[in-house]
Amino acid sequence: MLQSRVEKKIAELKSHGELPLAIELWNGKRYALAERTDVTLRVPGARALKYLADPDLATLGRAYVEGHIDVEGPIAEAMRTAEALARSWGRPKKGRLPSLLHHLHNKKTDAEVVQYHYDVSNDFYALWLDPRMVYSCAYFRDANDTLEAAQEQKLDHLCRKLRLQPGDRFLDIGCGWGALVLWAAERYGVQATGVTLSKNQHALANARIQGAGLGDRCRVLLQDYRDVPGEGVFDKIASVGMFEHVGLKNLPQYFRTLHRLLADGGIALNHGITAVDVESREVGLGAGEFIEQYVFPHGELPHLSLVVRDTSAAGLEVTDVETLRLHYAKTLAHWSARLEQNLDAAQAHAGEKRLRIWRLYLAGCAHAFERNWCTVHQVQVVKSTRPGDSPLPLTREYLYR
Repeated sequence: MLQSRVEKKIAELKSHGELPLAIELWNGKRYALAERTDVTLRVPGARALKYLADPDLATLGRAYVEGHIDVEGPIAEAMRTAEALARSWGRPKKGRLPSLLHHLHNKKTDAEVVQYHYDVSNDFYALWLDPRMVYSCAYFRDANDTLEAAQEQKLDHLCRKLRLQPGDRFLDIGCGWGALVLWAAERYGVQATGVTLSKNQHALANARIQGAGLGDRCRVLLQDYRDVPGEGVFDKIASVGMFEHVGLKNLPQYFRTLHRLLADGGIALNHGITAVDVESREVGLGAGEFIEQYVFPHGELPHLSLVVRDTSAAGLEVTDVETLRLHYAKTLAHWSARLEQNLDAAQAHAGEKRLRIWRLYLAGCAHAFERNWCTVHQVQVVKSTRPGDSPLPLTREYLYR
C-alpha cells in the first residue's frame, strides 16, 4: 500500500518536470526522474518508505542521519534535490514561531548544548576549518579569495570595526579556539580575554596562546558570559557566532550584560546569524526542526529588528549594521567541500552518525544562506553617557584604508 502510494507520487513528480534524482528500492526497482540523475536516493527496506510518504527537510534529514535511507552524489546537489522534493511532494510547512516555553535557557543547559556541538573533536573541526580554526562567517574581498585569506580578512575587519588600540582591554564572548583574541593581541597590542563554554576550545586556545608567546596579554577562560565580573571593565567587546545560543527570551539580559561590561566610550560588535522572518520564525520546510534536533538544540535566531530593539533598550547606540549573508554562503560551501574531501578521517574522529549530521548541516546551511532562508549581521554599538560624544569617526573610511 505504502509502496504504491510512493510510486504514484514518483509518477506525479515526473510529470511536473525533470528532477536529477533516481530513487532505488530494496527490491531492485529504480525510478529515474530525469535522463541525467546526479543524486541517487536508496531505500534499503519497505519500512523506510514512510519517510518518503510526506517528506520535508526534517523528515528526509532524520531518515538519512539515522541510516534509514542512503544518498549517493554531490552533497550540494542532494540538498537542492531535497528542497525540490519537499516543495513539490510534501505538504507546505512554515517554520514554527518561537516559544518561550520551548526553549528555557539556563547556564547548565546552555553549557550542555555548547559542549554537544563544539566538543566533538578538535581534530574533526581541523579537517575542514582554516588553520586558525575560525568557526564563523569569513569576509571575502574577492570571490576567488581562499578560505584562509577570507578568515584573516574577517578577523581584521572585526578589529577595525572595534577600533582596537594598543592597551585596550578587549573581551571576546564565545571565543571559539581563540583566533580573534590571538589576532587582536598580536597585531593590535590589546589585553585580550576570551570566554567559552567548550572544554575542547578552552584547552586548545590556551595551548595556542602559550605557543605564540602571548600569555602575558591574552587568555581564554572556561566561563559563562553572564559570570564575567565587573562594570565597565572592557574598552572593546566582540561576540561572534555566539548569540544564536542565547535564546530570544534572554536577549535583553545578554545586551544588558554587554552594557555592564563595556566602559563608557567603548565599542562592541555583535556578529550573528539572524532570521529573515520578522517574527523570528524558524527556517521553514522542516530545516529549522532538523537543526534544533541534531545540530543546535535550543538555538534561536532573532530578526534584525529584534536585535536593534533589545540592543537599544539596553542603553547601547547602534552605529553600523552590515549584512554578510553571501559571505556566509561562500564560507559554508568551502567548509562543506573540505569535509567531503575528508570523509574517512572525519568518520574516524566523529563517528558515522555525527558525520552524517555535519554533512547535511554544512551543505544545507550553504544552501540556506544562498537562498536567503536566513542571514547574518554584524551590528556595531557604542556606549556613551555624554551627549555628542562618540568613539567613532564621522565616516566609515577607517574600515577600508
